[in-house]
Amino acid sequence: MHKFLSFLIAFFAMAHSLNATDTLKLATTTSTDNTGLLDYLAPSFKQDSGILLHWISTGSGKALKLGENCDVDAILVHSPDKEEKYVKDGFGIDRRAVMYNDFVIIGVQKYSAKFKDKNINEVFALIAEEKIPFASRGDNSGTHNKERAVWESVEINPEKKEWYIEVGQGMLKTIYLATQKSALTLTDRGTYIKYANNFKGNPPLKILTQGDEILKNPYSVMAVNPKNCPNVKYDLAKKFILWITGENAQKKIGEFKLLDKTLFTPDAK
Repeated sequence: MHKFLSFLIAFFAMAHSLNATDTLKLATTTSTDNTGLLDYLAPSFKQDSGILLHWISTGSGKALKLGENCDVDAILVHSPDKEEKYVKDGFGIDRRAVMYNDFVIIGVQKYSAKFKDKNINEVFALIAEEKIPFASRGDNSGTHNKERAVWESVEINPEKKEWYIEVGQGMLKTIYLATQKSALTLTDRGTYIKYANNFKGNPPLKILTQGDEILKNPYSVMAVNPKNCPNVKYDLAKKFILWITGENAQKKIGEFKLLDKTLFTPDAK
Protein backbone atom coordinates (compact mmCIF):
# COMPACT_ATOMS: atom_id res chain seq x y z
CA MET A 1 0.00 0.00 0.00
CA HIS A 2 2.81 2.43 0.92
CA LYS A 3 4.51 1.75 -2.42
CA PHE A 4 1.25 2.42 -4.26
CA LEU A 5 0.75 5.74 -2.42
CA SER A 6 4.34 6.79 -3.15
CA PHE A 7 3.79 5.96 -6.81
CA LEU A 8 0.61 8.01 -6.87
CA ILE A 9 2.39 11.03 -5.38
CA ALA A 10 5.21 10.77 -7.93
CA PHE A 11 2.72 10.29 -10.78
CA PHE A 12 0.67 13.36 -9.97
CA ALA A 13 3.77 15.47 -9.31
CA MET A 14 5.12 14.55 -12.73
CA ALA A 15 1.81 15.26 -14.45
CA HIS A 16 1.49 18.61 -12.68
CA SER A 17 4.98 19.65 -13.79
CA LEU A 18 3.96 19.34 -17.46
CA ASN A 19 1.77 21.71 -19.41
CA ALA A 20 -1.61 21.10 -17.79
CA THR A 21 -3.55 21.84 -20.97
CA ASP A 22 -1.63 19.24 -23.01
CA THR A 23 -1.47 16.27 -20.64
CA LEU A 24 -4.12 13.59 -20.22
CA LYS A 25 -4.02 11.57 -17.00
CA LEU A 26 -5.22 7.99 -17.52
CA ALA A 27 -5.92 5.30 -14.92
CA THR A 28 -5.57 1.85 -16.42
CA THR A 29 -5.19 -1.82 -15.60
CA THR A 30 -1.75 -3.39 -15.22
CA SER A 31 -2.07 -5.47 -18.40
CA THR A 32 -2.06 -2.46 -20.73
CA ASP A 33 1.12 -1.26 -19.02
CA ASN A 34 2.95 -4.55 -18.37
CA THR A 35 2.56 -5.69 -21.96
CA GLY A 36 4.00 -2.44 -23.31
CA LEU A 37 0.81 -1.56 -25.21
CA LEU A 38 0.56 2.00 -23.89
CA ASP A 39 4.28 2.64 -24.44
CA TYR A 40 3.61 1.57 -28.02
CA LEU A 41 0.47 3.71 -28.48
CA ALA A 42 1.39 6.89 -26.59
CA PRO A 43 3.81 8.33 -29.20
CA SER A 44 1.19 7.92 -31.93
CA PHE A 45 -1.45 9.61 -29.77
CA LYS A 46 0.96 12.51 -29.17
CA GLN A 47 1.72 12.78 -32.88
CA ASP A 48 -1.93 12.69 -33.92
CA SER A 49 -3.37 14.93 -31.19
CA GLY A 50 -0.53 16.92 -29.64
CA ILE A 51 -1.56 15.52 -26.23
CA LEU A 52 0.86 13.82 -23.85
CA LEU A 53 -0.50 10.63 -22.29
CA HIS A 54 0.52 9.86 -18.72
CA TRP A 55 -0.91 6.82 -17.00
CA ILE A 56 -0.98 5.00 -13.71
CA SER A 57 -1.46 1.23 -13.86
CA THR A 58 -3.23 -0.62 -11.09
CA GLY A 59 -6.13 -3.02 -10.65
CA SER A 60 -9.38 -2.04 -12.35
CA GLY A 61 -11.07 -1.42 -8.98
CA LYS A 62 -8.38 1.06 -7.91
CA ALA A 63 -8.36 2.66 -11.38
CA LEU A 64 -12.10 3.31 -11.12
CA LYS A 65 -11.60 4.74 -7.64
CA LEU A 66 -9.02 7.20 -9.01
CA GLY A 67 -11.68 8.43 -11.42
CA GLU A 68 -14.29 8.60 -8.68
CA ASN A 69 -11.87 10.74 -6.65
CA CYS A 70 -11.26 13.07 -9.64
CA ASP A 71 -7.55 12.18 -9.77
CA VAL A 72 -7.50 11.26 -13.48
CA ASP A 73 -9.26 12.35 -16.66
CA ALA A 74 -9.99 9.00 -18.31
CA ILE A 75 -10.04 5.28 -17.49
CA LEU A 76 -9.11 2.18 -19.51
CA VAL A 77 -10.04 -1.02 -17.67
CA HIS A 78 -11.48 -4.54 -18.01
CA SER A 79 -14.14 -5.13 -15.38
CA PRO A 80 -17.50 -4.87 -17.20
CA ASP A 81 -19.85 -5.26 -14.23
CA LYS A 82 -17.99 -2.65 -12.20
CA GLU A 83 -17.76 -0.34 -15.22
CA GLU A 84 -21.51 -0.49 -15.82
CA LYS A 85 -22.23 0.34 -12.18
CA TYR A 86 -19.62 3.13 -12.31
CA VAL A 87 -21.39 4.75 -15.27
CA LYS A 88 -24.82 4.20 -13.70
CA ASP A 89 -23.63 5.91 -10.52
CA GLY A 90 -22.59 8.96 -12.52
CA PHE A 91 -18.80 8.72 -12.22
CA GLY A 92 -18.00 7.82 -15.83
CA ILE A 93 -19.39 8.79 -19.24
CA ASP A 94 -18.80 8.05 -22.92
CA ARG A 95 -17.88 4.41 -22.26
CA ARG A 96 -16.70 2.64 -25.41
CA ALA A 97 -15.36 -0.81 -26.21
CA VAL A 98 -11.70 -0.78 -27.24
CA MET A 99 -10.34 -4.35 -27.49
CA TYR A 100 -10.41 -7.77 -25.90
CA ASN A 101 -8.29 -10.78 -25.18
CA ASP A 102 -9.08 -13.71 -22.90
CA PHE A 103 -8.15 -15.23 -19.56
CA VAL A 104 -6.19 -18.47 -19.29
CA ILE A 105 -5.16 -20.76 -16.45
CA ILE A 106 -1.41 -21.29 -16.37
CA GLY A 107 0.77 -23.65 -14.35
CA VAL A 108 3.57 -26.19 -14.55
CA GLN A 109 3.29 -28.81 -17.27
CA LYS A 110 2.64 -31.70 -14.85
CA TYR A 111 -0.97 -30.52 -14.44
CA SER A 112 -1.68 -30.59 -18.19
CA ALA A 113 -3.09 -34.14 -18.31
CA LYS A 114 -5.14 -33.57 -15.15
CA PHE A 115 -6.98 -30.60 -16.70
CA LYS A 116 -7.25 -31.92 -20.24
CA ASP A 117 -10.74 -31.52 -21.77
CA LYS A 118 -12.09 -29.90 -18.58
CA ASN A 119 -13.97 -26.61 -18.62
CA ILE A 120 -13.06 -23.75 -16.30
CA ASN A 121 -15.62 -24.71 -13.63
CA GLU A 122 -14.35 -28.29 -13.55
CA VAL A 123 -10.77 -27.04 -13.29
CA PHE A 124 -11.54 -24.76 -10.33
CA ALA A 125 -13.46 -27.53 -8.55
CA LEU A 126 -10.51 -29.88 -9.04
CA ILE A 127 -8.05 -27.26 -7.74
CA ALA A 128 -10.03 -27.04 -4.50
CA GLU A 129 -10.60 -30.78 -4.23
CA GLU A 130 -6.90 -31.64 -4.64
CA LYS A 131 -5.64 -28.50 -2.86
CA ILE A 132 -3.43 -27.50 -5.77
CA PRO A 133 -1.54 -24.26 -4.98
CA PHE A 134 -3.27 -21.29 -6.61
CA ALA A 135 -1.93 -17.72 -6.70
CA SER A 136 -4.63 -15.03 -6.75
CA ARG A 137 -4.01 -11.37 -7.48
CA GLY A 138 -6.24 -10.56 -4.52
CA ASP A 139 -6.34 -6.88 -5.46
CA ASN A 140 -9.91 -6.19 -6.65
CA SER A 141 -8.66 -6.00 -10.25
CA GLY A 142 -10.63 -7.11 -13.29
CA THR A 143 -8.70 -10.38 -13.27
CA HIS A 144 -9.37 -10.91 -9.57
CA ASN A 145 -13.08 -10.20 -10.11
CA LYS A 146 -13.21 -12.76 -12.92
CA GLU A 147 -11.49 -15.34 -10.72
CA ARG A 148 -13.94 -14.71 -7.85
CA ALA A 149 -16.86 -15.07 -10.25
CA VAL A 150 -15.65 -18.55 -11.24
CA TRP A 151 -15.19 -19.61 -7.60
CA GLU A 152 -18.73 -18.40 -6.87
CA SER A 153 -20.11 -20.34 -9.83
CA VAL A 154 -18.73 -23.58 -8.34
CA GLU A 155 -19.84 -22.52 -4.83
CA ILE A 156 -16.33 -22.55 -3.35
CA ASN A 157 -14.79 -19.91 -1.10
CA PRO A 158 -11.01 -20.42 -1.33
CA GLU A 159 -10.02 -17.62 1.03
CA LYS A 160 -7.95 -18.66 4.06
CA LYS A 161 -7.31 -22.10 2.54
CA GLU A 162 -3.71 -23.24 2.90
CA TRP A 163 -3.37 -23.82 -0.86
CA TYR A 164 -4.73 -20.36 -1.80
CA ILE A 165 -2.12 -17.59 -2.05
CA GLU A 166 -3.39 -13.99 -2.10
CA VAL A 167 -0.64 -11.89 -3.65
CA GLY A 168 -2.12 -8.38 -3.59
CA GLN A 169 0.03 -7.39 -6.59
CA GLY A 170 -0.25 -6.84 -10.33
CA MET A 171 -0.45 -9.60 -12.90
CA LEU A 172 3.22 -10.03 -13.78
CA LYS A 173 4.26 -10.11 -10.12
CA THR A 174 1.54 -12.68 -9.44
CA ILE A 175 2.76 -14.83 -12.32
CA TYR A 176 6.34 -14.70 -11.07
CA LEU A 177 5.25 -15.65 -7.57
CA ALA A 178 3.22 -18.53 -9.04
CA THR A 179 6.38 -19.57 -10.88
CA GLN A 180 8.37 -19.63 -7.62
CA LYS A 181 5.64 -21.63 -5.84
CA SER A 182 4.83 -23.94 -8.80
CA ALA A 183 1.28 -22.67 -8.38
CA LEU A 184 -1.54 -22.12 -10.84
CA THR A 185 -2.92 -18.68 -11.59
CA LEU A 186 -5.50 -16.96 -13.79
CA THR A 187 -4.03 -14.35 -16.13
CA ASP A 188 -5.04 -12.37 -19.18
CA ARG A 189 -3.42 -13.77 -22.31
CA GLY A 190 -1.61 -10.53 -23.17
CA THR A 191 0.33 -10.47 -19.91
CA TYR A 192 1.07 -14.18 -20.26
CA ILE A 193 2.60 -13.59 -23.69
CA LYS A 194 4.73 -10.81 -22.19
CA TYR A 195 5.85 -13.25 -19.46
CA ALA A 196 6.60 -15.94 -22.06
CA ASN A 197 8.58 -13.42 -24.10
CA ASN A 198 10.80 -12.81 -21.06
CA PHE A 199 11.75 -16.50 -21.26
CA LYS A 200 12.28 -16.40 -25.05
CA GLY A 201 9.05 -18.28 -25.61
CA ASN A 202 9.70 -21.16 -23.22
CA PRO A 203 8.32 -20.07 -19.84
CA PRO A 204 8.12 -22.34 -16.76
CA LEU A 205 4.33 -21.92 -16.60
CA LYS A 206 2.27 -23.13 -19.56
CA ILE A 207 -1.34 -22.52 -20.61
CA LEU A 208 -3.41 -25.37 -19.14
CA THR A 209 -6.99 -24.18 -19.65
CA GLN A 210 -8.40 -21.78 -22.24
CA GLY A 211 -11.28 -21.15 -24.60
CA ASP A 212 -14.36 -21.01 -22.35
CA GLU A 213 -16.75 -18.20 -23.31
CA ILE A 214 -16.74 -16.97 -19.70
CA LEU A 215 -13.00 -16.26 -20.06
CA LYS A 216 -13.43 -13.51 -22.68
CA ASN A 217 -11.81 -10.32 -21.39
CA PRO A 218 -13.16 -7.04 -22.87
CA TYR A 219 -11.50 -3.66 -22.29
CA SER A 220 -13.38 -0.35 -22.29
CA VAL A 221 -12.41 3.31 -22.14
CA MET A 222 -14.44 6.10 -20.57
CA ALA A 223 -14.12 9.71 -19.48
CA VAL A 224 -14.42 10.84 -15.89
CA ASN A 225 -17.75 12.66 -15.60
CA PRO A 226 -17.13 16.43 -15.43
CA LYS A 227 -20.42 16.86 -13.54
CA ASN A 228 -18.84 14.88 -10.71
CA CYS A 229 -15.32 16.29 -11.23
CA PRO A 230 -15.48 19.85 -12.66
CA ASN A 231 -11.69 20.18 -12.94
CA VAL A 232 -11.01 17.11 -15.08
CA LYS A 233 -9.94 17.64 -18.68
CA TYR A 234 -13.02 16.22 -20.32
CA ASP A 235 -12.12 17.70 -23.71
CA LEU A 236 -8.83 15.78 -23.73
CA ALA A 237 -10.54 12.61 -22.50
CA LYS A 238 -13.02 12.82 -25.40
CA LYS A 239 -10.16 13.20 -27.87
CA PHE A 240 -8.44 10.14 -26.42
CA ILE A 241 -11.63 8.07 -26.56
CA LEU A 242 -12.21 9.01 -30.20
CA TRP A 243 -8.57 8.31 -31.00
CA ILE A 244 -8.19 4.90 -29.35
CA THR A 245 -11.47 3.70 -30.87
CA GLY A 246 -10.56 5.18 -34.26
CA GLU A 247 -9.18 3.40 -37.30
CA ASN A 248 -5.50 4.28 -36.79
CA ALA A 249 -5.26 3.18 -33.14
CA GLN A 250 -7.39 0.09 -33.70
CA LYS A 251 -5.06 -0.97 -36.50
CA LYS A 252 -2.05 -0.45 -34.22
CA ILE A 253 -3.64 -2.48 -31.42
CA GLY A 254 -4.17 -5.36 -33.83
CA GLU A 255 -0.57 -5.13 -35.03
CA PHE A 256 0.92 -5.13 -31.51
CA LYS A 257 2.62 -8.52 -31.09
CA LEU A 258 5.17 -10.44 -29.03
CA LEU A 259 6.49 -13.85 -30.06
CA ASP A 260 4.50 -13.22 -33.26
CA LYS A 261 1.30 -13.46 -31.19
CA THR A 262 -1.43 -10.84 -31.00
CA LEU A 263 -1.93 -9.62 -27.43
CA PHE A 264 -5.21 -7.73 -27.93
CA THR A 265 -7.94 -7.89 -30.57
CA PRO A 266 -9.43 -4.52 -31.68
CA ASP A 267 -13.11 -4.28 -30.70
CA ALA A 268 -14.28 -0.70 -31.20
CA LYS A 269 -17.89 -0.67 -32.34
